[in-house]
Amino acid sequence: MSLSFDKALGIHADALQVRSRRLELLASNLANADTPNYKARDIDFRAALGHAQQGQSVTMTRTHSAHQSVGMPGLGMEPQYRVPSQPSLDGNTVDAQMEQAAFSQNAVQYQASLDFLNARFRGLRTALKGE
Repeated sequence: MSLSFDKALGIHADALQVRSRRLELLASNLANADTPNYKARDIDFRAALGHAQQGQSVTMTRTHSAHQSVGMPGLGMEPQYRVPSQPSLDGNTVDAQMEQAAFSQNAVQYQASLDFLNARFRGLRTALKGE
């Protein structure tokens, strides 16, 4: 009988990747809260996780060698710009309170996935040792 880590870990390995990328985007938004004309970005977690689970990749095509690649490698989801609830006069669309709340919620969910994976690995280790 072979052991499949993909089956053993479920969606949590992919969820960690998506949540990690989302934490980076939210942190970037918070860091640029006072930058004129900065546009807040985020990803749709459910859609990104769905793409990661299906192994699909939706990426932009580079039409020129000088173009930079964008997106989230391996996740197949491009960051999207947020629609501001109340845009500022300087063109910045970051709502610091909303970003902090989203960051905190995502961090808690990231930790929950880590805890689940830790418990799963502990269970696998116990099964392999035969204790």
